[in-house]
Amino acid sequence: MPARGTESDGTMSFLEHLDELRSRLLRCIVAYIVVFAACWYWSGPLLKFLLRPMQEHLREGAGDIVFIQLTEPFFVYMKASALVAVFGASPWILYQFWAFVSPGLYRRERMMVVPFLFFGTASFVAGGAFGYTVALPRAAGWLIALGGDFQAALTMRSAFQFVSFVLLGLGAIFELPILIFFLARLGVVTPAFLLRHFRAAVFAMAIVAAVITPTGDMLTMSMFAGPMILLYLLGVLIAWLFGTKRED
Repeated sequence: MPARGTESDGTMSFLEHLDELRSRLLRCIVAYIVVFAACWYWSGPLLKFLLRPMQEHLREGAGDIVFIQLTEPFFVYMKASALVAVFGASPWILYQFWAFVSPGLYRRERMMVVPFLFFGTASFVAGGAFGYTVALPRAAGWLIALGGDFQAALTMRSAFQFVSFVLLGLGAIFELPILIFFLARLGVVTPAFLLRHFRAAVFAMAIVAAVITPTGDMLTMSMFAGPMILLYLLGVLIAWLFGTKRED
C-alpha cells in the first residue's frame, strides 16, 4: 500500500507546511471578520435572541438582566456578534481545515470533502440548537429557581457568558461523531477499541463536562456529559459502519 500522501502532486517541506498553515489561518480570519461585520449590524436583535431563553425565566417580577458598567453593553454586543460569527463562518473554517490536511489523504478520502463540510457544519449547528432549545432553558430555569426567594439582577456580561459557554460547548461536543468517523476511516480507532475503553471515555467526558460547565452545578454538567456519552455511542456505530477494518 502506498504511503499516505503519495497520490498528491508532491511532498512539502516543514517550512512549506507552516506557510500553508499561515495561509489557511489568514483565510479563516478574513472570512470570520466579514461574517462578524455582518453580525455586528444585527447585534441588537441577535443579543435579544440569544438571551431570550434566560429572560423567559425572569418575567413576572422574578428579576431582570441589567448592566453595571458603562461599556458593558458595547462589549456584550461585540461578543454576541462574535459568537454568531463562529457558527456563520464554520463551513468556510472547516473547508480550510480540510484543504490543509487533504494532501496527506488518499484520493478516495479527499473526495469526502462535501460530506465532511455538510455533516461537520450540521453537527456544530445542531449542537448549538440543542443548547439553545433544550440545555439553556432547563439549566437557566433551574438555577434561577434556586434563588426564587430573592430578586434576580443578572448582569449582561454574566448572562451572555453562560449562554456562550453552553452554545459553543455543545456545538463542539456534537462534532464528536465526525471526529470518530475520520479516525475510524484512517484506521486509528475501531468499534472494539472504542467499546473497550468506554469506561475511561465516560470518565474523561465527565471531567470535560466539569471543566467547561460555567456554573459547576450537576444539572448543567449533565447537559454536557449526557449528549457526549450518547454521541460517543453513535460514533461507535459509525465506526462499525464506515471504519477501516483492521485487527486490534
